[in-house]
Amino acid sequence: MKAVRNFDAIILGAGAAGLFCAGAAARRGRRVAVLEYGPEVGRKILISGGGRCNFTNVDTRAENFLSANPHFAKSALARFTPADFVELVRKHKIPFHEKTLGQLFCDRSAKDILRMLLAEADGAEIVTGCEISEVRRGDGFVVESSRGAFSAPSLVVATGGLSIPKIGATSFGYELAKQFGLRIEPTRPGLVPLLVEDCTALAGVATETVASIGKRAFREKMLFTHRGVSGPAMLQISSYWTRGMEIEADLLPGVELVEGTKAELARYALPKRLADRWVGQLEEVHRWRFVPTGTEGYAKAEVTCGGVDTAGLSSKTMESRAVPGLFFVGEVVDVTGWLGGFNFQWAWASAWAAGEAI
Repeated sequence: MKAVRNFDAIILGAGAAGLFCAGAAARRGRRVAVLEYGPEVGRKILISGGGRCNFTNVDTRAENFLSANPHFAKSALARFTPADFVELVRKHKIPFHEKTLGQLFCDRSAKDILRMLLAEADGAEIVTGCEISEVRRGDGFVVESSRGAFSAPSLVVATGGLSIPKIGATSFGYELAKQFGLRIEPTRPGLVPLLVEDCTALAGVATETVASIGKRAFREKMLFTHRGVSGPAMLQISSYWTRGMEIEADLLPGVELVEGTKAELARYALPKRLADRWVGQLEEVHRWRFVPTGTEGYAKAEVTCGGVDTAGLSSKTMESRAVPGLFFVGEVVDVTGWLGGFNFQWAWASAWAAGEAI
């Protein structure tokens, strides 16, 4: 029987939040073990932003996040800001650029961000292919795994959500939270394409749109697909959608139509197939209302809405109020950002908060 290896902190998950937390703790002299179920680290980082990693958004505010407690994220976001992360990116000489709406992307590749995180976490022990069989708590925490037993007074859960299971997403973090008595806000796919009937003839058509549910609205591109609607506007509104809700779309925002003829619609650069579909229907061009039949699910969702209930966590440190030494960071927590770098910023901010506390 192998001896238990002792550390100051064990971090479960080697994604954005887990690696950044390891770096924050290692810089403070903590002995850290990062245990990753998959065969390699940072897989979601590498596929993000079309491989360029939209690593933050300069306009990040608490209002850019969904949570049962909309105030929870404020503390962490205020104490580790987009400017703080950009300073780190510059320190590692990673070239980047700003796209629309405050989004920052790598010029070259998402690999630059992953290399930076690994360099910052130098000194932490990262163990991949680590299947966990048991987590128990005594004086501290003991994690039994396929790569041996690990012990530490602090345990950080950075296991992510349910989105994109093909790269290893599981419900492990939620199950662990339940094991220790924490409540889970119901989860659902977020930033996900929506299924809408009778859209096949419009597949491939894209147009500027204002998509809204009640007072929540997003003005960005919408894309019709063979199964429904996608594109930034619809991905954004999807995080606020639940089954049975009606979505309204303005297909010519800011344009006052007089006749709604094909010629008039074409003059405002409405794609031909859309113009054919809505010719003569003035109101519906501005107020197309539809009820999606569903979403494309976690397989196509960029994030998971819901997660570990923030009422059970300290907003300053991400530590469980009921279980000292147990922390939850990143997507596993019930804090979900909009499209455009906000979820990465939550990963950095929440991980930094925990890394400074362990």
